[in-house]
Amino acid sequence: MNLILASASPRRKELLEGLNVSFQVLPSHFDENSAEHISIEKRVLHLALGKAKKVAPQVTDGIVIGADTVVIFNNLILGKPETEQEARQMLESMSGCSHRVITSLALIEVKEGQEVKEISAAEETTVFFRSLNDEVIDWYLATGESYDKAGAYGIQGYGALLVDRIEGDYFNVVGLPLRLLDLLLENLGYTLRR
Repeated sequence: MNLILASASPRRKELLEGLNVSFQVLPSHFDENSAEHISIEKRVLHLALGKAKKVAPQVTDGIVIGADTVVIFNNLILGKPETEQEARQMLESMSGCSHRVITSLALIEVKEGQEVKEISAAEETTVFFRSLNDEVIDWYLATGESYDKAGAYGIQGYGALLVDRIEGDYFNVVGLPLRLLDLLLENLGYTLRR
C-alpha cells in the first residue's frame, strides 16, 4: 500500500510514523479560502477532499490522504492566532468551557494515474478546558506553542495542562484520527495494522 499524506502538518506525520507505516508526504496547496461560504461541518469535508484532489494527479498508484481539522467554540471556527493578544483572547474565552474539534479525512485511491475510488468521513471530539487564570495563560503563551495551532493550543504539548478532559478521540484533537483512518482504509481493502 502506497500512502501519500497530502499535508505538511508535522503532527500528522508524527502520528503516522508512530504506527511504523510507510508513507510519503506531498503537501497540498489547496486554497482554503474557497470554502468560507460553506457550513462548518461541510467545510471541513470540502477542504479535506480538496487537499486530496490537489495531490492525486501527482500520484501513479496509491492512496492519498487529505485532512482538515477545525476548532469550534460558540459556533465559530478558531484558527491559528496571529498575535499574542489574539491567542490570549482565545484561551480566556475557552477557559472553563468546552469546545469541539472536528477532523475530516478524505481518501482517494489512484491506480495507473486514475482516481478509482473516493471516501470521506469526519471525527468529532469535545475538549473541556480547566479554568485558566492569568498566571496559567501567561505561562502558556510564554511557551510559544500557541502560534501555529488552531484554537491557540496543542493538546500533545504543554497545552495538555490546559485540558480538564476530553470526550472522544485524542488523536482527532492532534489532527489525525487514526481509528477513523484505519476504518476508511479497510473500506478500500487496506489497513494500518501490520
